[in-house]
Amino acid sequence: MTPVAELTHSLSVAGQIQPEDVQALAEHGYQVIICNRPDNEEPNQPSMDAIAAACELAGIQFVRYPVDAMSFPGDDLDAMDEAMNGDEKVLAFCRSGARSTNLWVATLAGDERLAAAERAQQFGFPLTFVMQLGFS
Repeated sequence: MTPVAELTHSLSVAGQIQPEDVQALAEHGYQVIICNRPDNEEPNQPSMDAIAAACELAGIQFVRYPVDAMSFPGDDLDAMDEAMNGDEKVLAFCRSGARSTNLWVATLAGDERLAAAERAQQFGFPLTFVMQLGFS
C-alpha cells in the first residue's frame, strides 16, 4: 500500500492508491477517501470509478475532486474545506500527495494556513500550487 502522511489527527494524504488498498484503509479507520487526481493522468492509473466501487464495498464515502495545475484549486474549495477539515478520518490522494496537501493548505487562512504550510514542509511536500495563487 502507498505510504500515508498524517497531516492532522483526522486528515492524511497519500500518493495514488489502488482499489485493493481500500479495505485496509477502512480497517485503519478511514471514513472518507478524496480523489484529487484526474483520470488518465498517466498509463495504468486506476480510475476513480474503480476506487469508488471499492469504497462502496468497504463502506467508505468517496469524494471526487480532481484538479491539476491548470484547474487548481478547483471550483468548490469550500467543499474541500468541509471534507478535509471535519471530524471524520479522511485520506486525500493524488499522484504523490503534494496536490492534496496543497489543497488542504488552500482551505485554511491566517495562522492555520501558516501552520499547515509548516506541517506540509515537514513531510517534504512542495507548496507550488498554493504559491501560484499568491497564498503565503
